[in-house]
Amino acid sequence: MNPEFVPSEDNAEILVMTPAGAESILAELDATMDGLIGVIEEETRLVRAGALLQAGDMAIDKSRLAAAYVRIRSRVKANSVALARHAPAAVEAMRAKHALFAELLKVNLAVLATARDVAEDIVRNVSDAVGRQAGPRTYGPGSTVRPSAETGARGLALDRNL
Repeated sequence: MNPEFVPSEDNAEILVMTPAGAESILAELDATMDGLIGVIEEETRLVRAGALLQAGDMAIDKSRLAAAYVRIRSRVKANSVALARHAPAAVEAMRAKHALFAELLKVNLAVLATARDVAEDIVRNVSDAVGRQAGPRTYGPGSTVRPSAETGARGLALDRNL
């Protein structure tokens, strides 16, 4: 093991003092980002393909990598001056990678929001259809359907085994 490298989760408070230490912490950030980018790209692909259960199975890996990313980012932030002094080229490369990462996250969040909206619309439509069927077929004054017959179902059950 490189004596300059100390994983972030073990020593979050250690400051970078050498160029090798700066390169090491930036390499750790790079590796963590690569893992997180891979999971996010795969999740986006699966959601777009409609494979929501498989995309949901990625949550554990995504959470673990996101937590590691937050830890290493806080360490990078605490060492920002030393990193800029000892490894300016690597810092610029990380800035560029973060710009691409931000764009990837925007796409991922848009895909997830769209999937959520579609799922909500489906559930709402099913609820309305079930509610119309279950509601009383009565008329009020002026021969209009009473509002209680227009409401959605009070509860829905979903059998995932079907």
